[in-house]
Amino acid sequence: MNDSLLPLIPMISSLISGITGALIGGIVTRNLQKERFRNDLDLLRNEHKTEFMAETTARFFLSHNGYTDRSFETLRDSIGGFEDNELRQILVRSGAIRSFRKDGSEWWRLLSRNDEYIDKVRVKE
Repeated sequence: MNDSLLPLIPMISSLISGITGALIGGIVTRNLQKERFRNDLDLLRNEHKTEFMAETTARFFLSHNGYTDRSFETLRDSIGGFEDNELRQILVRSGAIRSFRKDGSEWWRLLSRNDEYIDKVRVKE
């Protein structure tokens, strides 16, 4: 081995050790943060479980194949335990939009099904 390279060996070794340590530290930190985020999300879900389940239930009723729209009364009767405006907020969080019929009744549908609703109205006309 060339004697002029001997002083570089400790520097190269330190450099490789430093880079390896930084990579391993980064990977460990990333995994710990990922796990912490997952735990925080689970805690929030458990803390607000009623609201999450109400949104899931609302999406279930509004996703029914036969009906694009549901009356507010039907939804209120099916998803009990909420004040009217609280239920409206749940419906909005679940991706629903409100419309009013000619008789003044309140109806809700998923925004994602709006095109389906428009096609259904066109066929009736």
